[in-house]
Amino acid sequence: MFNFFEETVKQYSRRDFLKFTGSTLLSLWMLPILDNGWKPKKLETADTLQHRYARVISENVDVFDKPSHNAKLITTLWQDTVKPINSVTVSADANSYNRIWYEIENAGFVHSGTIQPVDIKKNDVVEILPAQGALVELTVPFSDAVWHPTSSHLVVYRLYFGTVYWANAVYQDKNGKYWYRIADDKWDIQYYVEAAHLHIIKADEISPLSSHIPETEKRIEVLLSDQAVIAYESDHPVFLARTATGARFIDGDYRTVPGLYITNRKRHSRHMAAGDPAAANSYDLPGIPWICYITEKGVSFHGTYWHNDFGKPRSHGCINLTPDDARWLYRWTNPNVSLGKETESAKTGTWVKVI
Repeated sequence: MFNFFEETVKQYSRRDFLKFTGSTLLSLWMLPILDNGWKPKKLETADTLQHRYARVISENVDVFDKPSHNAKLITTLWQDTVKPINSVTVSADANSYNRIWYEIENAGFVHSGTIQPVDIKKNDVVEILPAQGALVELTVPFSDAVWHPTSSHLVVYRLYFGTVYWANAVYQDKNGKYWYRIADDKWDIQYYVEAAHLHIIKADEISPLSSHIPETEKRIEVLLSDQAVIAYESDHPVFLARTATGARFIDGDYRTVPGLYITNRKRHSRHMAAGDPAAANSYDLPGIPWICYITEKGVSFHGTYWHNDFGKPRSHGCINLTPDDARWLYRWTNPNVSLGKETESAKTGTWVKVI
């Protein structure tokens, strides 16, 4: 299954390979192929984790005494429970497409597929936004968006860590709490989110990466059989991430189609929704971050917060990435989107080969 990666890493030392794969938790999934003598062990500890908390994504998730579904069941955690992560471990199950497990503080081990790694970061409030508004990112595990702070029990959406929005106004309620007003980019509605839960993104946080590399020297490969995304500069790999591409569902075939594409349309975020809300495969997902479209029908690279189960097809055609990986690709690909623009289109971009 991993012949491609085995051949790739032969050219690099472990240090070099980690340098271009980055430090995200999902990149650690690749470590076993670098050393034939590798044995399951803790790869990251609480001191080195990029995101130190776990949010339960699914309705419930089982916790075991070892990183295995065959281990002793200890307890069950329920949706949106947030717990500290003590460490990250790769299981011994060589046949699994996703071997990452999290060791949860005072609980046990949970499989990563139904856990979103998150932070709990409160932000300083900006009382006056720029005239054009501000791009904001949720920095807490979740926050309930409400129609208006005067009716805070009327929740519109529960928003999740890593999602991105456009704030266009500030409101202070009678208790002195500040809220940012969010303009939804799909429905003709506006709602409010606690301002302390949202970080105002600065220009240098989304500035272009490798801007000195000519556009013609950048390219991306999406390997469907391995469910991986690799970015190249002058034929040298500089980035690798696990992905989840399009799948076949009971209501249709959404598999990502092989071919040659280009990232000539991008936007910071998008509210994506489709289908009957009562249907199994419908979705209504605000704030999807860091979108690089490759087709006119909407197939794109983008960040994903409703699952963390990369390594097998499971999307409606898009190329799912973690929010961190999606941001990297967004910054690295052409065209560049300035902070003050909602979207950018161009005749050229970064070539993408889906194979």
